[in-house]
Amino acid sequence: MPEFREVSVTDAPALTLLTQYFSDRASSFPSAQGSYRTTLPSAEQFLPPRGVFLLVGEDDHHGRYVGCGGVRRITDSPAGAVRYEIKHLWLQPQVRGRGWGRVLLEELERRASAFGADEVVLDTNASLEAAGQLYRKAGYDDVAPYNDNPNATNWYRKALTHQPANGRPPGANA
Repeated sequence: MPEFREVSVTDAPALTLLTQYFSDRASSFPSAQGSYRTTLPSAEQFLPPRGVFLLVGEDDHHGRYVGCGGVRRITDSPAGAVRYEIKHLWLQPQVRGRGWGRVLLEELERRASAFGADEVVLDTNASLEAAGQLYRKAGYDDVAPYNDNPNATNWYRKALTHQPANGRPPGANA
């Protein structure tokens, strides 16, 4: 299983992985859609309780980071639901296919729920077929665009069930 390390997006390992992520996206971006637009994340958006940025480490305890992902608070939904957005979920090619993307997605959802999120949203590009498949299998539904990301063609949403720190559902007695 992968290990997670909470970091600032400005830490050297995070910047290295984000640079790899943006390079990967730019090189595979569909030319018919123009050029991929890189937007570096703001560190303040990924600080608890407004968000978190995680590095994915190999499970061999050698400190090698092979992926990243973050979750940040965004504007509440029109219905008033507290929303967090998953951003920059990415794994290096050599660790893909191990189920780590699903594990990272679940960890980001768990963190968002602990911060008080009612739902999580994310956007992606249709050219990232494996990502879209991951999100649908994880229970995400297609939604209308909630942002103006020029790189996105698909938007998703998932309702969350709050799990407090003690692991018991709200209202359950000890």
